Amino acid sequence: MTTTTPPVTLDDVRDAAARLKGVAHRTPVLRSRTLDALAGAEIFLKCENFQRVGAFKFRGAYNAASRLTPEQLSRGIAAYSSGNHAQAVALAARELGTTAVIVMPEDAPPSKRAATAGYGAEIVTYDRYTGDRVAIAEALAAERGLALIPPYEHPHVMAGQGTAALELLEEVGEFGALLTPVGGGGLMAGSATAAKGLYPAIRAVGVEPETGDDTKRSLEAGRRVSIPVPRTIADGQALHTPGELTFSVNRRLLDDVVLVTDDEIRDAMRFAFERLKIVVEPSGATPLAALINGRAGALPRRVGVIISGGNIDAGRFAELCRSGAR
Repeated sequence: MTTTTPPVTLDDVRDAAARLKGVAHRTPVLRSRTLDALAGAEIFLKCENFQRVGAFKFRGAYNAASRLTPEQLSRGIAAYSSGNHAQAVALAARELGTTAVIVMPEDAPPSKRAATAGYGAEIVTYDRYTGDRVAIAEALAAERGLALIPPYEHPHVMAGQGTAALELLEEVGEFGALLTPVGGGGLMAGSATAAKGLYPAIRAVGVEPETGDDTKRSLEAGRRVSIPVPRTIADGQALHTPGELTFSVNRRLLDDVVLVTDDEIRDAMRFAFERLKIVVEPSGATPLAALINGRAGALPRRVGVIISGGNIDAGRFAELCRSGAR
């Protein structure tokens, strides 16, 4: 009988945590009695909107970039992203004394594009509805001799993302369920690896926007499926298919994927601002939307939640919160 070694393990996540110590922020965990009452459980929010670059992505980007050889660093790094991974790789490259070239969609949020450029990265744009960002980035990396760090399809990226869940468990102890946004699947894969590696009974629940349900459909089909590029306010989750490596982890560790509407995401952003006093971007608000609207079903007494990021400009935030008012 043969066994397949998983692309990321609990030991990998622990190793990433040691590498990130003193570099990434140990983000706060927030509580809200109002949220507890709405959800019918004790909710622990791991606020990665307070992470460097404003999102969890810095964890995986730095963990991967810091493992490059001096020769690779001397040539530079390439990446592709709608925003948060772009900023994370750009900052990681700056911290490590190298350069970055980032492939970003033309309609990426202006604030994320500006921040990426602000960290010193060169930006190459494409049309997300007609172009293949992976092919563009791979060709660019090959042409210039750059090390390519994908946003989720990489063991070191997944391990770095899992440090958020590891920190949450270290701070609050065991809980019965973990809710995490799912885009390409790296955060969920790393988080579920950490959570179930420590406490196998934890229920891992992913949250996707209703129009971007590629992971849910893939789990139901037992294989990766593709959907049209979704049109959703959750730009960080506007993907058409799960990653191959991430799906190999998530099909084994995920217990469920639940869906939320854009209107529910808007309401969750307003709730976070008005009641929690924090700014959360649409993708980061999806687990809150699931909790507030009962999408996650019956919950155990204690629930951990990863708020993945808070990168959104003031005008867009105000527009979405106004349109989400009831």
